[in-house]
Amino acid sequence: MLNLGIIGTNWITNQFVDAAIATQEYRMVGVYSRSIEKAKAFGEPYHATVFETSLEAFATNTDIDVVYIASPNSMHYEQAVTLMKAGKHVIVEKPIFSNPREWTAAIKVAEENNVFIFEAARHVHEENFKIVKEEVKSIENLQGATFAYMKYSSRYDAVLNGEEPNIFSLNFSGGALADLGIYPLYAAISWFGVPESSHYFCTKIATGVDGKGTIILRYKGFDVTILAGKIVNSYLPAEIYGLNKTLSMDSIESINTIEVIDRKTKLKESIAQSASENPMEDEAKDFADVINFPDDAAKQAEYKEWLTLSQQVNQVMTDLRKDAGIVFAADEK
Repeated sequence: MLNLGIIGTNWITNQFVDAAIATQEYRMVGVYSRSIEKAKAFGEPYHATVFETSLEAFATNTDIDVVYIASPNSMHYEQAVTLMKAGKHVIVEKPIFSNPREWTAAIKVAEENNVFIFEAARHVHEENFKIVKEEVKSIENLQGATFAYMKYSSRYDAVLNGEEPNIFSLNFSGGALADLGIYPLYAAISWFGVPESSHYFCTKIATGVDGKGTIILRYKGFDVTILAGKIVNSYLPAEIYGLNKTLSMDSIESINTIEVIDRKTKLKESIAQSASENPMEDEAKDFADVINFPDDAAKQAEYKEWLTLSQQVNQVMTDLRKDAGIVFAADEK
């Protein structure tokens, strides 16, 4: 049983803790927060006993094995490095780090301290995501794909009122690409590989980040078009096109339905499996398996694949930001 600590007391942390406990691989132990009151309010319902406002004290607490980090994006690097240097495994909510410099330095710290580091790109671990990946291999004459993840954020109301919430701040490595665009990017790079080139045509908002935009990933012989946004809603399905068949999914960030549509016969075949009630359960189980079985060659090979994919996504995201002229404060350190 892994003793779990958490950083970040928002809804996504509740979802991860519930998922972790459901796997029966973790017990909730501790919470780090800027406020003891917030830490206790979050942790006590889970029977946590460690509450800290000092990151150093939290990192060196021997009752904690692994920490899930869901703080603002720009804080991930410092927190992850501090924890790993103290011997803690870390699970970092996506986007894992602001840029490739942070990514490379953090992986080095993990290796030096013999700990594991995971990017919590949960959809990659879901069974339906893997089903699509296998189905893509059978598509002859791949012609392209269109993915959309555009969801209006209630925090954009604050921007319209002249405020700068973390998720819409360059100082906190925010914006539509970082928050939502990473889901379709993970899908594209996992299913099709690293693109030959990438371009981002975005709409910047008052805070300087991208509110929405269109991403073009250019591959040999086809393009992938991605719509990402936090200031509008989209209800489009996700599609992958071949000459003779099309894959249609209800979404890209959490796939519940997959249809294979034959161009000639118009017949539709459903190939999706029932998804887990908590979409973070699969990743929590996968991460626990890697930590608990460090000598299992297959599990460690999977871990290396996740790291490679994480690095590739981080680099492409940085390339896209550069293409759009989006510079985070973390880029200038």
